[in-house]
This record gives sequence, C-alpha cells and structure tokens, in this order.
Amino acid sequence: MIIEGADLNNREKAMFALRALYSSHGFSLYRMSKFEEFDLYARNRDFMDSASIITFTDTDGMLMALKPDVTLSIVKNNRHIGNDIRKLYYNENIYRVSPKTHYFKEIMQVGLECLGKVDEECICEVLLMAAESLKVLSENAVLDISNLDILSRIIEACDVSEEVEAKITGCIGEKNLHSLSRICDENGIDGQKKELLQKLITLYGDPEEVISELEEVFYDLGDDLSEESRKIYSDSIKRLVTIMDAFEGTGLEDMLRIDFSVVSDLNYYNGIIFKGFVEGVPDGVLSGGQYDKLMDNMNRTSRAIGFAVYMDYLGKLSKFDGEEVVIRG
Repeated sequence: MIIEGADLNNREKAMFALRALYSSHGFSLYRMSKFEEFDLYARNRDFMDSASIITFTDTDGMLMALKPDVTLSIVKNNRHIGNDIRKLYYNENIYRVSPKTHYFKEIMQVGLECLGKVDEECICEVLLMAAESLKVLSENAVLDISNLDILSRIIEACDVSEEVEAKITGCIGEKNLHSLSRICDENGIDGQKKELLQKLITLYGDPEEVISELEEVFYDLGDDLSEESRKIYSDSIKRLVTIMDAFEGTGLEDMLRIDFSVVSDLNYYNGIIFKGFVEGVPDGVLSGGQYDKLMDNMNRTSRAIGFAVYMDYLGKLSKFDGEEVVIRG
C-alpha cells in the first residue's frame, strides 16, 4: 500500500525506507519480545550505553527487564549458527535513560546484524549497508571507520594495566591530547610510544592517505610488537585496504573516512568499528562494529558484526518531507 507523506512523521518514513533497503539485500526481519531476563543485561552492563534498566518481577518470581538493548537479545536467541551466516534486520523499541532528559524513554532503533562465519566479504557488505543507510537519511553524510585491532596492539606495546588501557582509549575517543600526554608520563610510556598514541588522535581523513600513515606507524613500532601482534597489525591494515577497494565505484566512496577516535569497549568489540553522521544532526545517528568478544563472552563460537540507527535523532530531517512511502509486508 502507499501512505501519503503527510500521514507519517520523518522518523517513520526513514524507518520504512531502511526496512525496504535491508530486505532488498537479503536481510530477514527479526522480531523479539519487549523484555528479557534481567540477568542477561546484568552480566553485560558494560556492553550497553546505559546502565539503567527498568525491571519487574514476573508471575513466577523471575526478575525481568524491559529491553534496553537489541544486540544482546539477538545473540542470546541465536545459539546454533555453525558455518552459516545469519543476516537479520530489525526495528524495535528499547527502553533507556535519555541523555537529554535524564528520564527513561522509549527509543526506536533500526539496524542489522550478521552472525556466523563472518569474513571480509561480510564485513564489507555491512559497511556498505551502513553507508547506504546514511544515504537514505541524507545526501550529506559521513561514515567514520576505525580498526580496534590496530589500537589494541599499539596499547599492548605500552605494557600497562587494563585500567590505564581504558584511560588511554578514552582519551583517544575524546581526542584529548593533553590528558593522553599526562597519562603517558605518569605511567612511564616512553617518547616513541607516546608519540604513536598521539598520532592516532590526529589520524583522520581520506582512507588512502591514512593507510599510508598507518604503514609508517607500523614501521616505527619495530621490535616493540610481538610476532603475533605484527601479523595482526599488518592484517588490520590490509583489511582497511579491502574495505576501501569495496567502496570504489559504488558512489559511496566519498563518504568513507578513517578516524581512530571512533572507539568502543575493548572487552566486547574488536576489529572494524564505525560511526555515521548526517548533516543537520549534531550526534552520530549510526554506530556499529565487530563484536566477536561479546560472542565469546556469551559462549558462542561464531563471529558477528552489526549496527544500529538511532531513530530518535532524526525528527528534524527534511529529506522525507512530502514524499510517499511504499510499505510492503
């Protein structure tokens, strides 16, 4: 059926447009309950953006929670995947404390997940889907990507505690050179490693140029990396090249940037992570990445990558004004 543009707000129009995009690329709609056992979220609080959870006691005495996260539910309910790749998309309401109002809010998310034998082709497909999603929302958009494996190997060479690792990661995410310099000095991180960490903060822009600089960083690290770390670092650079090549000729290549200030919890995420921005919205409207470590923490043998689009940020988008939306299924 066709619904006139005036009958839907911009968020609803964007939601249906994204659903149509994912369905057309072979992703299946995944539906889930509005609540899960509280223990699922209690064991993985650090994975979620918000630690506040709405709970209630079920009729059998089980402590339940209104769903504050979609990914955890999908992983929990997809145990046996084997060597297949399960391609899912969703539009679900989650329940979190709003950073703006500091009150609980029902928030619509649209996103997709790939679970199973995730390879480079699958990673590139998800990144292209992320870029296509941003294009659906705005003609002026940027997709910033990073590789946590590179960051973690440089930090590993510094030989510091997990607490200091977290502080360093936070400084890089905030592009805070001053605090990073202080933390390095306080923890005896020598001049060259300190310089390399500071370089990660400033590395941003065209993938080809940034990759060239990363290769110089790799050379500078020299024997400070173990043989295993050198291989991981080298493979991580090659993966960025593969992604850059996958975007070539798609019409989306100008959206792609490499930005190492895009960071996530190293206990859950690994490899490629990314964040998307559109003109007119001050915050990132899309974020995602590989979360093999979360899969391992939840006793899954498969790998995973996915992203979410935060629909509550999209109320003022003008792109859908006056458009008709075709809804199928």
